[in-house]
Amino acid sequence: MKNHQTVPKEVKEQIIERIRNEGKSVTSIAKEHGIPVSTVFTWLKRKTENPQYYRELIKLRKEKQSLMGIIGELTVRLSDTGKKELH
Repeated sequence: MKNHQTVPKEVKEQIIERIRNEGKSVTSIAKEHGIPVSTVFTWLKRKTENPQYYRELIKLRKEKQSLMGIIGELTVRLSDTGKKELH
């Protein structure tokens, strides 16, 4: 038998709102609420005409985070190189 819990409509709306407006990832929100990721994607799909948009948005946010990390590392390296040249 399935262990199926019903999530109140207000909670669904809050979850969707946090993903859309706060930039929270679907995975982190789903884990936070103990809900399967696929369920949250289903809610998003029902609330929008273009559900692929949110998947692409999530992908781009991850890429941005990765690139920001690379930029940070390169900035530190360049800073270290500049300090060595001054001495």
